Amino acid sequence: MKLHNIINKTEKTILNNNLLAPGDTVLAGFSGGPDSTCMLCVMQELREKYRLRIYALYVDHNLRPDEVPAEIGFCKAFCKSLGIDFMVRSIDVISYAKERHMNRQEAARELRYRIFQEAASEVSAGKIALAHHADDQAETLFMRIARGAGPAGLCGIPVKRGNIIRPLMEIERSEIEAFLAEKNILPVTDSSNLKQDYFRNLVRMQLIPVLKQVNPNLVQSIAHTMDVLREEERYFNILVTKTLMKLISRKSARRIELFLSPLEGMDTVILRRTLRRAISETEGLRGIGFVHVEEIIGLIKKGRNGDRLVLSGKCRVIKDYALLVITSEEPVKISRYVLPLPGEAVIIGAGLVLTAALEENSAQFGDGKTSVLLDAEKLHGPLMVRPRRPGDYFYPFGFGRRRKLQDFFTDLKVPRDERDSIPLVTSGEDIAWVAGYRADDRFRVTETTKKTVRLCIVKGKF
Repeated sequence: MKLHNIINKTEKTILNNNLLAPGDTVLAGFSGGPDSTCMLCVMQELREKYRLRIYALYVDHNLRPDEVPAEIGFCKAFCKSLGIDFMVRSIDVISYAKERHMNRQEAARELRYRIFQEAASEVSAGKIALAHHADDQAETLFMRIARGAGPAGLCGIPVKRGNIIRPLMEIERSEIEAFLAEKNILPVTDSSNLKQDYFRNLVRMQLIPVLKQVNPNLVQSIAHTMDVLREEERYFNILVTKTLMKLISRKSARRIELFLSPLEGMDTVILRRTLRRAISETEGLRGIGFVHVEEIIGLIKKGRNGDRLVLSGKCRVIKDYALLVITSEEPVKISRYVLPLPGEAVIIGAGLVLTAALEENSAQFGDGKTSVLLDAEKLHGPLMVRPRRPGDYFYPFGFGRRRKLQDFFTDLKVPRDERDSIPLVTSGEDIAWVAGYRADDRFRVTETTKKTVRLCIVKGKF
């Protein structure tokens, strides 16, 4: 391939995708391999035209100590010949992977992107250029199909995401090799790229060559298909954004609650995308993949109220009576507390405060839920606060007869995961008040009551 062809082709990608602007400072990922060496050469050719300030960064993953010194030496000398500032940064992939229970490839990628951002900030680079190309796209597509991916995943590697740009995305590996040969540049070879125990290498070295026998233009065909998928994905993203805005009831870093009724009637295509977006925008729900989303759809469409799923990393999905809850939070189970009279009990974890006070001849009975008035002489011993126990029962005020606590919660549609966090105020062995819900009829105030106790519950942030 003629030198000017690959340069023109790259510049077309840059212009079509607004990758560079005149005067940009760019940090280029540079390993000394064919792809990054080609990219650095092309950027050097465009340097004067775009008035670019270029820095090159080599990342040592501490995985190949025998090869790294020679690679750094090559990169340093090559950058010096081009007049490009060169930097080296080191990351500890093995320790990071062990600490977070990740495989080395995932850990390396995560650390690498972090170090790119840190180095870019150090040199005030507004763009980070990486040397992914068209063959990488094809490999990525087959890898994601094999692992199971939705339409968004099949769109492949974006040519631009935030401050990361990939100017060689429309260049094939064969073009890169021809370009370097024409310039008489012999790049370094990373031995890990030759090992077939890595999934990507297996796809590149075995699967792609077989498919090219059927279609010599395989990479171009896949690139065109992915372009179409990306256009359709942009349209669906707009639709999903509008849909999700109407669905969110509550959201935190580790929990999202969605209105259930619209989800149950939603077309599966939109439902799948909406769930993936909701999960991706909730930081604590990492680890929920394509297969898990399909399980959640099954729960929504076929599950009964109260049914749940336990997914990877302790993530839970609960189909409540009006909400779909996706959370990685641990269910709260309160401890036992003494409720002084008068005084208060702070319920750690549930974020609640219970108060007790003596009142004389009060005519204010409260709302019966968050504030109740009980007959003081019917209460015995110190008031205690505890969570529910198997077999619990009480006499709900206004109900007229004994009721199992479990049935009471079911009737009120109290989510199962919240039931252990509901304080029960007891007098001896009897439940006097299901805090926040109902008092026990046995302790109600009557015409003969002389002294009363006011119990209240207040929500806090602790």
